[in-house]
Amino acid sequence: MIPIDSRLREHVHLLGELLGSTMREQRGEEFLEKIERIRKGAKAARSGSDDGRQQLTDTLDQLSEDELLPVARGFNQFLNLANIADQYHLIRRRQSDEEPAFEEQMLASVLERLQVAGHNPQDLSQTVANLDIELVLTAHPTEVSRRTLIMKYDAIAQQLAALDHTDLTTAEREKIIAKLRRLIAEVWHTTEIRSAQPTPVDEARWGFAVIERSLWQAIPNVLRHIDTTLQAAGGDKLPITATPIRFATWMGGDRDGNPNVTARVTKTVLLLARWIAADLFLRDISRLTAELSMQDASAELLALVGESDEPYRVLMKKLRARLRKTRAELQDALSNGTALSADILHDTDELLAPLLLCYRSLHECGMGLIADGDLLDTIRRTTTFGLSLGRLDIRQDAARHSSALNEITQWLGVGEYAQWSEEQRQTFLLAELHSRRPLLSSAFAASADTQEVLDTCKVIAQTSADSLGSYVISMASAPSDVLAVQLLLKEAGLNRSMRIVPLFETQDDLHNAAGVIDQLLSLTDYRNSLAGPQEVMIGYSDSAKDAGTTAAAWSQYRAQEELVAVCAKQGVELILFHGRGGTVGRGGGPAHEAILSQPPGSVAGRFRTTEQGEVIRFKYGLPKVAAQNLNLYIASVLEATLLPPPVPKDSWRAVMERLAADGLQAYRKTVREHPQFVDYFRQATPEQELGRLPLGSRPARRRSGGIESLRAIPWIFAWTQTRMMLPAWLGWETALQNAIARQEESLLAEMRDQWPFFRARIDMLEMVLLKADSGIARLYDERLVADELRGFGEQLYQHLSQAVEQVLHLTGETHLLERHPQVRASISVRDTYLDPLHLLQVELLARSREQGEAICPAIEQALLVTVAGIAAGLRNTG
Repeated sequence: MIPIDSRLREHVHLLGELLGSTMREQRGEEFLEKIERIRKGAKAARSGSDDGRQQLTDTLDQLSEDELLPVARGFNQFLNLANIADQYHLIRRRQSDEEPAFEEQMLASVLERLQVAGHNPQDLSQTVANLDIELVLTAHPTEVSRRTLIMKYDAIAQQLAALDHTDLTTAEREKIIAKLRRLIAEVWHTTEIRSAQPTPVDEARWGFAVIERSLWQAIPNVLRHIDTTLQAAGGDKLPITATPIRFATWMGGDRDGNPNVTARVTKTVLLLARWIAADLFLRDISRLTAELSMQDASAELLALVGESDEPYRVLMKKLRARLRKTRAELQDALSNGTALSADILHDTDELLAPLLLCYRSLHECGMGLIADGDLLDTIRRTTTFGLSLGRLDIRQDAARHSSALNEITQWLGVGEYAQWSEEQRQTFLLAELHSRRPLLSSAFAASADTQEVLDTCKVIAQTSADSLGSYVISMASAPSDVLAVQLLLKEAGLNRSMRIVPLFETQDDLHNAAGVIDQLLSLTDYRNSLAGPQEVMIGYSDSAKDAGTTAAAWSQYRAQEELVAVCAKQGVELILFHGRGGTVGRGGGPAHEAILSQPPGSVAGRFRTTEQGEVIRFKYGLPKVAAQNLNLYIASVLEATLLPPPVPKDSWRAVMERLAADGLQAYRKTVREHPQFVDYFRQATPEQELGRLPLGSRPARRRSGGIESLRAIPWIFAWTQTRMMLPAWLGWETALQNAIARQEESLLAEMRDQWPFFRARIDMLEMVLLKADSGIARLYDERLVADELRGFGEQLYQHLSQAVEQVLHLTGETHLLERHPQVRASISVRDTYLDPLHLLQVELLARSREQGEAICPAIEQALLVTVAGIAAGLRNTG
């Protein structure tokens, strides 16, 4: 039996009992007994019992059609409740004899090691203050769970916290249990699946809710923790305006392949962000107005407000009035499209200046204790979030810019941009960027697609720099892709610099990335236009889909190394933007390992990364969990900056080159070249049905076609649902086997022991293999796959078994993640609830496909619930 912390087990058991009680009240004792038989059968089957497996199958086979949905909902909610307990367990109250959480000790540990390495405390404090970490919240694949349920799940976690006291009276405990019972009943009576696909504005609201409900509270707590830790290490507190960590978003700005994200949507999301920021700051300033009743003030403050018994309140009341006006005008702009006046707050400094004045005055008058309370928290929220709440990135595919310019050059009568060589494109673009005349006249009548590109550029030109982050060009491959965006923005009237970020995401583009940036930085005009660092985005999802994770991981590493070298040669600072997903197949994994596995010199105090989909809720949904993860980022980036990993030995590089080549060949031989792969994929997984799940606002495909047209998210989601997890491991089994056959085993062991990059890859591979389950995947084959394709499925299972065998051989363990029993426990505790959902999904997929377009609504709803439940159980969508 894998050990599970007794308190975690107690909470899982309690929530499960309360859910069972709710189901008994609503569906009767007989229904609950069926649920229990299914659960016990699944548990016994997991232990290898043939009787248990038969009991499980028989009970499921006997379910009537009207029982399918409630049974699926029952196991789905069991998994969600287990997740809540597991998440709360990370932040639970520790007894006096318990160690603090790892994340809470990490910064102190890193500072101690850095001092041993020769860094003095004051320099370390300055380095922390200068860190530039930006977490970019993205909508895809977006959260499977509805926002209304997420709020109820958060409330359940709050009640677990209330319950976690040893001094509760019987009445107090019963009151908390009653509240939990009500919340779980509310969850049971709430439909899990959205009735309609969310709009981009809906997605943005969801992202902003994470800031409002969690990060708003977490940020000042994190910065206070940093202050305390730095001082305990002999250093200085952070400057009060230091922003070592900030947030940006793609929600409402990411239009790559999403026709639903328009210029109008982007403008709406920008206004909505400002409205929410004004509302949140209004709450803070109203509280400060009540608190800052002191009379003594500095001459600087009195000169501004005049003689008064309550000078701080006078200043705060003025600020409160402007915030109210700001919020009202933003509401009017959102509702009626009215213009904003000059009287409202437009610049974050207008909000920050009076707060800093009060802070200085309080310290000058001997009231530093008061200044360092809620006022300091509000100052730090102001510098972190600003009036825009978080900077909005814009993302568009390079082909859309090329198409727009092709239309423009044809109208101008100078040729077809799409047919020009790279040299011709650069010549045209640089000449037009130099020109003082407009590129277009009012006579130009653009197509709808080109007009949308031009309108987006106009929105950017009309928006303050504080509200916008970077302009990301997906599928970038040449310097002209960057120059094209510069020209379109110039034509729209943008008269300030904006970071334009090429995103390199295919295997070939990653190989060519450094060369492209070198060419770009060698252009004098472009170099002169740079107002700061050169930002480059590394794509993890599409490179892994294109080449498999073995080759993609090495290509990503090498591209970063080469980009660091190029920018150093050119004398330009580099920001690497990591486009990671939530799953291993999309570059996901523990942030600590990921940061420390980057090439030496690639972090250098800066780190920008996407946080995607369900990962956002698990990492930032609760203030204390958010604080833990933000602490982890701070400590990890500091460590990677000042204690970078070793430069890999030539022998390691040679091994990695061979692993990547073998992995690439094996992956593409299966995915690209095998004639049965596409048919098998579509029969064995719910790929076709995922299009009916209202996950996010973006279509599942960029265009019609086969695997190459499918987005990385549903590609991985489909394999995750069947527990094959194929995109995350395919290719590694052959690469490792060949390396061992070449007698490179001792080198592999050395790499895993001494090279964080390789160790992180193997650790993440091991975790995904633990979640994979060929026994579950075979159930899909047996029911859904045509006989002539079954042999191909068996080949894949052999590859999976081989991958497990090679990893165990490398780690020297008997079981996957044997050295991490808590991780094994966290995964295994869910299998009892996951197995019935997989079996139900198989049956529902079969019925759905038999019924075709005339699918019964109850079956479709039950199918979607199984999809959501499996995603919740594995904590992975795409």
